Amino acid sequence: MSEYKISLLLPTRGRTTALRRSILSTINYADNIDSFQIMIGFDNDDKDTIDYFVKELQPELDELGANYQAHVFEPMGYIRLNEYVNGLAKHSNADWLVFWNDDAVMETAGWDTVIAGHTGEFKVLAFHTHNDHPYSIFPIVPKEWFELFGYLSPHQISDAWISQQAYCLDIWQRIEVDVTHDRFDLTGNNKDEIFEKRPMLEGNPSDPRDFHNKIWHTRRVEDLKKLAAYMESIGLSIEFVKAIFSGKQDPWEKLKANDVNNHMSQWRPDWAKKE
Repeated sequence: MSEYKISLLLPTRGRTTALRRSILSTINYADNIDSFQIMIGFDNDDKDTIDYFVKELQPELDELGANYQAHVFEPMGYIRLNEYVNGLAKHSNADWLVFWNDDAVMETAGWDTVIAGHTGEFKVLAFHTHNDHPYSIFPIVPKEWFELFGYLSPHQISDAWISQQAYCLDIWQRIEVDVTHDRFDLTGNNKDEIFEKRPMLEGNPSDPRDFHNKIWHTRRVEDLKKLAAYMESIGLSIEFVKAIFSGKQDPWEKLKANDVNNHMSQWRPDWAKKE
């Protein structure tokens, strides 16, 4: 049995003000501060942020009675963001693992109760954010997902990786919790070096590191099959994904239905066709 209902996985670098705002928003809007833990990841060369945390933010969190852990990493950069999150997940002890950012701001009271209400379900949950992007921008993932693979996402583009798997398994669900992603291109805030120099491994499919490269398509299929096998073993329906592999089901049917603001163009990958 997990110690907490929720674990917020929060890598950070060079954003002391935003970090404090992000963390305090989760605490201030929670029904029960003991229902969740905050897992914070620092780069070992980010001395200013570490010093700020130790001298200012940590005492404040202690006074509030927050449950948190601080972990220090060898710098990996934004290009390996998923590895920070996976590393934090290894130390977590919760039913739900939540990707969280230092530029994310919780906006809904009782958010922890909403997530905890889904405990025992094998689903990927999604906040309302990004003008309701059809992906789970801050994925909320059951611990069993991590236990199955030893990671939440093997690729930098974690929201796409997890959301695409969830849609293909028909386990994606929006919850009534609002989060502001306070990123410069969305809100005009936090225009800093972290934002301006963040490399994204998508848009160049010929690059073997790119999300759309065939190597990663193959990897997603392998993970999808493993997830489907797990779901079947615990008595959950996998008829949707079976229909995808038989060529009878458009894998993105429900993603398209959720893309109410036309955030993305759709494509039908080769692996969705009958093998």
